[in-house]
Amino acid sequence: MTNPAATARLAGRREWTAFTVLVLPLLLVSMDVSVLYFAIPAITEQLDPSATQQLWIFDSYAFALSGLLITMGSLGDRIGRRRLLLIGAAAFGLASVGAAYATSAEMLIAARVLLGIGGATLMPSTLALVRNLFQDDKQRGKAIAIWSGAMTGGIALGSVLSGVMLNHFWWGSVFLVNVPAMVLLLALVPVLVPEFKDPVPGRFDLAGVPLSMAAVLPVVYGLKEIAAEGFEPLHLGCLAVGLAFGYVFVRRQRTRDDAMISRSLFQGRGFGAGIGLNTLAAFAMLGSAYFTTQYLQAVLGMGTLEAALWSLAPSVVIGAAAPVSASLAQKVDRAYVIAGGFVLAAAGFALIGLVGTDSLWLLLTGAGVLASGIVTVMSLVSDLALGAAPAEKAGSAASLLETGTEFGGALGMAVLGSLGTAVYRSDLADAEPAARETLGGAVATAHRIGGEAGEQALTLAREAFVHGMQYAAWGGTALLLGAAVLAAALMRGTGAPAPAAAEPAPAAGAREHEAAYN
Repeated sequence: MTNPAATARLAGRREWTAFTVLVLPLLLVSMDVSVLYFAIPAITEQLDPSATQQLWIFDSYAFALSGLLITMGSLGDRIGRRRLLLIGAAAFGLASVGAAYATSAEMLIAARVLLGIGGATLMPSTLALVRNLFQDDKQRGKAIAIWSGAMTGGIALGSVLSGVMLNHFWWGSVFLVNVPAMVLLLALVPVLVPEFKDPVPGRFDLAGVPLSMAAVLPVVYGLKEIAAEGFEPLHLGCLAVGLAFGYVFVRRQRTRDDAMISRSLFQGRGFGAGIGLNTLAAFAMLGSAYFTTQYLQAVLGMGTLEAALWSLAPSVVIGAAAPVSASLAQKVDRAYVIAGGFVLAAAGFALIGLVGTDSLWLLLTGAGVLASGIVTVMSLVSDLALGAAPAEKAGSAASLLETGTEFGGALGMAVLGSLGTAVYRSDLADAEPAARETLGGAVATAHRIGGEAGEQALTLAREAFVHGMQYAAWGGTALLLGAAVLAAALMRGTGAPAPAAAEPAPAAGAREHEAAYN
């Protein structure tokens, strides 16, 4: 039998051009996670949201996105990934206009929900299409490395873009940036990107949609609230409810022929391990960001825009990490490159563990080393997981990777954030309640007290925060070293291409595009 790896068609200029277009929605979706950081004061002044509404303006996007990823990945496999991408682009563009011109908090929250729904179609669709466009293992690895770097960079760029736009325009401009990009996507994708879908998709599991959302949303909400407010009974109850629904959902998927998540995905040895390791990588990435952003603003006293610009500094090395690791993985067993990425990230956490109250460059160096290691891991495990999954299930595979990222990020903020907060509050056991609660509360309390006493209180609070950050960093170091051992053990010898029968032909109506490629 012919080895499919040996006969895989190399991607040419047209595929790489299509890939460039596909990276665009990825950047915008990841930027929308952080684009409101600067805009919220202006939104508050104009729309006058309540405290609860303000929280939902932030969180509704992430909840809609995370809750629908599994559904949209499965839907894309059935109706076509390109078609779903175009539907999502149209929805994302229209929702961006609605958000920009919202006249009430309720309208803005609704628009953010629609943005999250659109984002849930865009993210798995783009990654699944990358899997289909690049049949050669080496080229696919390079493409996914770039894809991973773009996703990481987009989150950092979002806050900076928000600050720049608000210096010149009104708050709605941060959403209108999406519109021309979506128009460009709608114009170019039908020309450049063939349609791919499962040739024998089966019925769509409608009952699985609410079950998957009931499993994902309470867990994500509970983890986010634990990171913000601690282990309250309500938050623990949300976790329990989500896990219970998760058990029902998984049981349903294992017993149905038309399951939303096909059992064939887990037949490839690298898939399940790749999902788990990707989740651990997201844990470290978002868990570290929880501290570094606060450190820049509340410990070093930077303004929001200044802090956002400094946070871009690690991107200088991140941009090279994924392509270099993809190249190295062609020469060395990928399991060891992934393990090396975890070790590199652990070294970054260790550097953060040495940070004092005036250690900007040490913090940035640690953050850059950590992010480089994490991007190495995420790009390689994504490539391995997608390569191990049947190509006709690429949408479902991509959605599981993205859902793991959402879970890992929320868990990282909850666990490491709670560890740091516990140390912070222990160090400030005798401080005023507001100062003991958060570093932001300590800053406000110090300003209220004023004078030498206020400065002394603020110094103690900053030292306590750094102390808590150090404990969290060392905890993260230990976790990542353990992940390195797991990666070397679980992923060794994985990454073989999927069987030839799993690579579907483009959907009807797209063969003209294939002819143009050749």
